[in-house]
Amino acid sequence: MSDVDVLVVSIEGTIGWQQSNDWLTSSLARAGAQVERVSAGPLPSVRTFALTDFVQARAARAAARRGIEATNPKAIVYCSITASLLWPRPGVIWLDSLAAENRLGRHGLWQRPVERRRLARAPLVLAMSERSLDPLPGRRPDTILVPSPVEPPPAGADGNRDLAAVTYMGNPDKKRLGFVLDAWSSARREGETMVVAGLGQGPHAPGVEFAGRLPPSDYRALLRRARVFIAAPKREDYGIAPLEALADGCVLVTTPAPGPYPARDIARSLDPRLVADSLTHAIRTALDDPRPGYPERAAELLAPFMRPAVDRTIAERVLPRLLERR
Repeated sequence: MSDVDVLVVSIEGTIGWQQSNDWLTSSLARAGAQVERVSAGPLPSVRTFALTDFVQARAARAAARRGIEATNPKAIVYCSITASLLWPRPGVIWLDSLAAENRLGRHGLWQRPVERRRLARAPLVLAMSERSLDPLPGRRPDTILVPSPVEPPPAGADGNRDLAAVTYMGNPDKKRLGFVLDAWSSARREGETMVVAGLGQGPHAPGVEFAGRLPPSDYRALLRRARVFIAAPKREDYGIAPLEALADGCVLVTTPAPGPYPARDIARSLDPRLVADSLTHAIRTALDDPRPGYPERAAELLAPFMRPAVDRTIAERVLPRLLERR
């Protein structure tokens, strides 16, 4: 058995969480910690949210047990509230949102009461958004704001903005592909193109191109070619794609989707005209009448979400708490 400082327990359920888990592990290591990571691994697809969360939580528990036995960690970080639900040992929880918000009714019948107990016992919570714990009644756990970070664009990089718009559709149902296509069809003018990233093909429509899944560097380069980024999620737990779009100089048009969704709040601060249930007018406003200084103000509001700033939080605030004598 080899002692380590921190054991990271992850569920690789989405690309976003995979990237977030990679960053957290490397950030802790850059801060000087000896880190090991265990993953729940590939998991079967099941029919209901309640069963999905149970399968994931059970796999995370098994992974945590293996990691604890192999590494004897001083501290454990569970990446997502789901990873903590069946924990074998209390630890820090890094979360984007709660079952109390995204698992309503029968979908969260067992998860909601269990997560309240886990949060009550967690020595520390790392929240991706200031709104992540809003649904939690009563006393809040000790919390540090740790967003999943946005990589800054390369120094001096800027596109020629030859594309009118980009949208990201890693999950066409959750991101509402049909709704976005309808809004674009109503808003676009001759010669304007919207590129759909994350999806290789979809309904044929004038002025729409499908780019498929792109390597991160190619996707960010695509954003630097676009004037506007369009988002219309059913709900958003965090939403790294619109944050990246803002970082790369796009004007963000979005619906006021429920969920912690920090980019929505930033978009409202930048230009409330562009946060609307009906996107057609907002798209045209973003293309024809963007607020002066929008990219510069966006960069200021994004500063706490950029990797250098979040790395400092890990090094200066999180790691000392993880390693303090308990």
